Amino acid sequence: MKKILTLLLLLASIPALVATAQTETDAADRYAGIDSLLTQFYTALEHEEVAVKSAEFDRLIESCSDCLMRQHVTLNVFDHYRFSRLMGEEAVAIHIYDNWLANGKVKTRSEFEDMEAEIFAKFNRSTLLGMQAPKVELYKPNGRTAVVPEDGKITVMFFYDTSCSKCRLEVQVLPMVLAEVDFPLDFVAVYTGTDKRDWKAFRRNFKIKNKNVTMRHLWDPEIDSGYQLYYGVTGTPKMYLVWKDGEIIGRRLEVSNLQEMIKLISIANGEETK
Repeated sequence: MKKILTLLLLLASIPALVATAQTETDAADRYAGIDSLLTQFYTALEHEEVAVKSAEFDRLIESCSDCLMRQHVTLNVFDHYRFSRLMGEEAVAIHIYDNWLANGKVKTRSEFEDMEAEIFAKFNRSTLLGMQAPKVELYKPNGRTAVVPEDGKITVMFFYDTSCSKCRLEVQVLPMVLAEVDFPLDFVAVYTGTDKRDWKAFRRNFKIKNKNVTMRHLWDPEIDSGYQLYYGVTGTPKMYLVWKDGEIIGRRLEVSNLQEMIKLISIANGEETK
């Protein structure tokens, strides 16, 4: 109840902030009040479900009668959740895009900004938390195909490039993390490049010494599968964790996040066997 009252008080502050904004000439000063309000709003809603956050920000945007203020608030909210480090919050940005930007209710500041927002939504909407992981047909080193992720298997989808420095760093740590896995796990390493020699050298050096982990090396140099769009691979590394039923339970994972989720799954499995 206290949280709802806090949010209502924040909403009640908007008309005064709009009036202040209309009298200011400097853009930074003009929106200082509303930006402070938004920061409080993000904090107040941090532990709420995506649906609650989306509904609250719809109300907030709707309450802005001034078109420039509404634009500022909408784009601020969109950017906050687009770049959020809290896993799953990207869904709020997708909601804001669909409900306010895509239909033209709120205009972006430029054609480039509009294109950037559209690309974000396009490349992220199919792999939000709780969604079914898209199945893609990729190629094995021998040229045969494989469809991943497979039904009934816990799967890590790891998209990398041999020329990516962060990928190389993660690959150095991943074997140690995967050595802790005490349940059946498919680790699907998807090479996003096109150099066969580099890929072969990578496969030779990247090995997992854990019988619980099945390592699968795949690629799609012609991108016939559309994996880039389905999994939002606009850069590397990209890592997802998929549950046995195909549900995405981890996205945009760092190695440290993966390690924590592996521990949680191990604990859950231990509880089930008691």
